[in-house]
Amino acid sequence: MTATIRPTFSVNAPTLYVAFELSKQEWKLALTTGFGIVPWVRTVTAGDLGAVQQVISQARSRFDLGAPAPVVSCYEAGRDGFWIHQALTQLGLANRVVDSASIEVSRRAHRAKTDRIDAMKLVLLLVRVCAGDTRAWREVRVPRPADEAARHVSRERTDLVQEQTRLINQMRSWVALHGTALPAVRRGEWWTGLRDWSGAPLPRQVQDRVARADARWHLLEAQLDALNAAQVAAAKAAPASALGRLVQLKGVAATSAQVLMQEGLVWREFQNRRQIGGLLGFNPMPHQSGELSRDNTLVMRGIRGYSPSVFSWRGVGCAGNRPAP
Repeated sequence: MTATIRPTFSVNAPTLYVAFELSKQEWKLALTTGFGIVPWVRTVTAGDLGAVQQVISQARSRFDLGAPAPVVSCYEAGRDGFWIHQALTQLGLANRVVDSASIEVSRRAHRAKTDRIDAMKLVLLLVRVCAGDTRAWREVRVPRPADEAARHVSRERTDLVQEQTRLINQMRSWVALHGTALPAVRRGEWWTGLRDWSGAPLPRQVQDRVARADARWHLLEAQLDALNAAQVAAAKAAPASALGRLVQLKGVAATSAQVLMQEGLVWREFQNRRQIGGLLGFNPMPHQSGELSRDNTLVMRGIRGYSPSVFSWRGVGCAGNRPAP
């Protein structure tokens, strides 16, 4: 879900605009004071907030801005998450986190792209946004640190389910090479009872590999059971809470409710029903051109692998949504 953009500062007021182009080793800072002013680009070591403050101080002198002039900044959402936003906010910057997939780009097959070019383009877009251009980009709603930490629970469960599915598929492919299949019920050292196409036991190397994979599968099973039990207990412990009421809805179990809550059903501060529908994947997304007309609602889109539907997005539905044995 992306945030609605509103003009915060007047472009006629003295304001310093800063765009960060982030990388693992260094940050590019593009700074300007508005339309028609060529951005000034500087480079600092990644994570060096002291250097960032120094560059901003130098920019105030370069652009003849006084200390009271506000500083507006932005950067694209990525692997660094939101700690940079929190740090810049503590420094007094009015920061925005941008959905990188929403930034307009040239449709030419070949175009120049460097960190410097990207930073300069981003800061000019920032000026447009602060002037009231709501179509320049989309912004990401930034969760509070506690809300961001809570999301690890549902995302860990998703990773465990995917890892379980991967192990099952691998074991199926290993035994299929010898003309057999996994049994529906797998207890004890079940791999010793498998027979290949000729009726002979599987080779010792194959059995050992399956045994190790089966041990990892059971470890994941235990971890999933612990997470599911904690989710059910949390819903029962506070039946009057938002989570407890959500679980009472038909078709919404503890896992689905936890995902909805942790992914922002509360902290995203929705402004209308359409935004809530967008999180759940219910809003239509028309794609019309001439006689062509279709709805792209179910098409994968967004950043970091997000899908319009929170259920397909996280790969979970009911509490019992587990890989087939």
